[in-house]
Amino acid sequence: MPQYTYKATTTDGNIVEGVLDLPDERAVLDRIRNLGYIPLRIELSKQGLSQRILSKTSGKDVLTFTSELTTLLKAGLPIDRALNILSEISENKTIKSVSEDILRSIREGSSFSDALAKHPKVFSRLYVNMVRSGEAGGVLEQVLDKLVEFLESAKELKDSIYSAMIYPAILLITGAISIITLLTYVLPKFTSIFSDIGATLPMTTRILISFSTFIRDYWWVILTVITLFLFFINRYVKLPDGKRQWDRLQLSLFGDVVRNLETARFCRTLGTLLKSGVPLIQALQNAKDITSNSIVSTAIEKVATDVKEGKGLSVPLSKTGVFPNLALSMIKVGEESGSLEDMLLRVANTYERNLRDSIKRFISFLEPAMILIMGIIIGFIVLSMLAAIFSITDLPL
Repeated sequence: MPQYTYKATTTDGNIVEGVLDLPDERAVLDRIRNLGYIPLRIELSKQGLSQRILSKTSGKDVLTFTSELTTLLKAGLPIDRALNILSEISENKTIKSVSEDILRSIREGSSFSDALAKHPKVFSRLYVNMVRSGEAGGVLEQVLDKLVEFLESAKELKDSIYSAMIYPAILLITGAISIITLLTYVLPKFTSIFSDIGATLPMTTRILISFSTFIRDYWWVILTVITLFLFFINRYVKLPDGKRQWDRLQLSLFGDVVRNLETARFCRTLGTLLKSGVPLIQALQNAKDITSNSIVSTAIEKVATDVKEGKGLSVPLSKTGVFPNLALSMIKVGEESGSLEDMLLRVANTYERNLRDSIKRFISFLEPAMILIMGIIIGFIVLSMLAAIFSITDLPL
């Protein structure tokens, strides 16, 4: 959001200056008048641009900010004092700048949740709505505690997925480098030797040499085609139709992994929001926004519509055909027993474990498959070179 500096005067003739994060000058003008000031000058702050550049943070930074803020509030500090301390001790420039801006907004009369909402790239709608519900109910510390638990579980799940993919990524990179080195450096050395001898090479070796020559001569064409292909695929996937087709393909290829991930994410988000006092309809909207798969997101939107019509939660969820039967059964039991929030969090724990197991099974299949494919390619290259070497013995002396 743009940042504006202003200069105004009070009815007593005193000059006041300040900074506001608002969409446009008209909104700044209205805010100044609401404060009882007479505006003199409004300018777009240069810091507004840098603030937007700095507004990208990692989940770890937000988790650290929330955890430290919770600790300070539990120690009995008022929120403005806690934010002032965070802005002083924070080592992350972005969090430091954001903390200062939130503190400034609070001192100008904004609520904590409204101040957070000015930084949508740092604090998600889920985060802001949970804080807003905590402010409304007078239980901000407890809500921040739940936010810390939510962010920690999300970070733990993400870290487990990344760590599981490290070895396959290393295997793919090293295999690709080995194949490219054989084709572009080792094979041409043998080619020059065979050319000097005048040997007739086997068919497989000639095909391999032709392919190697094409790569060396036209590598820039290959790189351009791949780059353009990835660029247009990326653009297409960002379109609504492309996004749906891509998400449908993911469900078809990696059904268990995607379903477990989205079920865990949906239930964790919805359960945490309901426990924090957020109304069910609003909680469903937040859960829909945090869902990455558009097929699942559309299904949740239909569920929200049915809930508005008084059809409950478990029945509309079962009609979507997206969520696993075990999760639906557990949610139904929780709804009937009046412990829906606790049951949703239990479902989230169950499917996070299932997700880790699904990833392990997928990796256990992927690793040998990659080794086998790369072994076949490298073996073909080596055997082709050996066949050419053995063909030298057929030359007349």
